[in-house]
Amino acid sequence: MSSPHLPGGGCPEKTVILLTPRGFCAGVVRAIDVVKIALQVFGAPIYVRKEIVHNRQVVQELRSMGAVFVEELTQVPEGARLIFSAHGVSPAVRSEAKARNLEVTDATCPLVTKVHLEALKFAREGYTILLIGHRDHDEVVGTMGEAPENTIVISTEQEVEHLEVPNPEKVAYLTQTTLSLEETSGIVAKLRARFPAIQGPPAQDICYATENRQLAVKAVAPLCELLLVVGSQNSSNSRRMVEVAHNAGVQAHLVDDAADVKPSWLENVQTVVVTAGASAPEVLVMGLVASLRNLHGFTRVEHLDIKEEDVRFSLPPELSLAQSRLVTIAS
Repeated sequence: MSSPHLPGGGCPEKTVILLTPRGFCAGVVRAIDVVKIALQVFGAPIYVRKEIVHNRQVVQELRSMGAVFVEELTQVPEGARLIFSAHGVSPAVRSEAKARNLEVTDATCPLVTKVHLEALKFAREGYTILLIGHRDHDEVVGTMGEAPENTIVISTEQEVEHLEVPNPEKVAYLTQTTLSLEETSGIVAKLRARFPAIQGPPAQDICYATENRQLAVKAVAPLCELLLVVGSQNSSNSRRMVEVAHNAGVQAHLVDDAADVKPSWLENVQTVVVTAGASAPEVLVMGLVASLRNLHGFTRVEHLDIKEEDVRFSLPPELSLAQSRLVTIAS
């Protein structure tokens, strides 16, 4: 790890600090691979329910390869091949896909699947499930669909005060995987105070990549004059990174790419930290760094590695098998 340039440390160069970990997590890599391999093995069109991951550039690239993104299954011809996005779906969506005879491949992130299984377990045991998350997020919609009669979504500490549950002794909480660690811990603390018997997941639901990227932002905050997070506006984990920076008193902005950067942000700034949300491609990060160098004079680039990630998720079995057969035929 190189030593980051400190403002006022005697170096006149404007500096970009590239933060690691950043960018694609294992669940995003798997989801994108699922679509690309399905196109390779089965050919276009391959239908995808919702955005496979929350990044405009990724969706556009896959669309150019033959993926067709739809909002509802009624837009998919009967018997066609369909992929569920990384954010997961409810049982009702699965039933609808079966009724339409769709050939389904599930690209749900395994860490999201973990939350679904926890919801089913608590529901079977008669618990009221308090699902901490953003009501309109695809992941929360899918998780709530596992046990809609048992589940209440809460998004803020204030909502805890007004909760009414059938049995305060049979309450459990789960969380969306891409939340702010600080915000979630505050809500959980309120829940524990309100419902002393509350149960939680065996291990936290916030995913490793979300946690690592937020902790990296916290670690670099003392070096920051400005933090730029590459990610789409509908990317929950990217937005949480900006919030973490703001809570640390750091100027921070979420940008889709270099074109979103406003020159006014860079006035009197010598050091910019650049990172990326878990669904943002590295090519966009490199484009931002090049723009900072060529247009704004940030000629020095340093790397700050906070934590190494080596998580990998396997492909869905049916897709892995189909790919193996294709390789065998080709050889």
